[in-house]
Amino acid sequence: MIRHLSTIRLCREEKDVQVWGNDGNRCFSVNSVYECLSKQVSGPHLDVFKYLWKAKAFPSVVNMAWRALTDSLPTRGGLSRRWVIMNTTLCALCQTKEESCQHIFLKCNHAMSVWLMCYRWVGILFVQHEDIRTHFESFHLFQVSNKQNMVWKGIWIAVVRCI
Repeated sequence: MIRHLSTIRLCREEKDVQVWGNDGNRCFSVNSVYECLSKQVSGPHLDVFKYLWKAKAFPSVVNMAWRALTDSLPTRGGLSRRWVIMNTTLCALCQTKEESCQHIFLKCNHAMSVWLMCYRWVGILFVQHEDIRTHFESFHLFQVSNKQNMVWKGIWIAVVRCI
């Protein structure tokens, strides 16, 4: 950053203006921010959010699932790390482990029993993943159409919302 600033020359005769990004018109837009951020994101979970936003569910429920996938829900453990004073950081459901998105939606005994009921209801055998993004990604059935998979992902979102 300092190296970049050192290359800038200040001139009294020029008007001071704010500009955004490296695109041609240098105007700010939500799309330009999205493009900038999507270029910076890398890793194995790139398609997670693409599938999440296309899932068949209400936007507010999808938003909650997105917050769970990005670990941005106000869990007791997360609040404690942000210096919010709490009586306990233990899970409100089981009172055995620190409350986090991973724990609440996958590892907690109460969440596991909900997922097992869902698996039985659908009639499939399923390996429970311990990473919430991998768990969401695993809700993809190869023997069905993309449209059916979007509904299947909507079921995942609904179960997370219910938990």
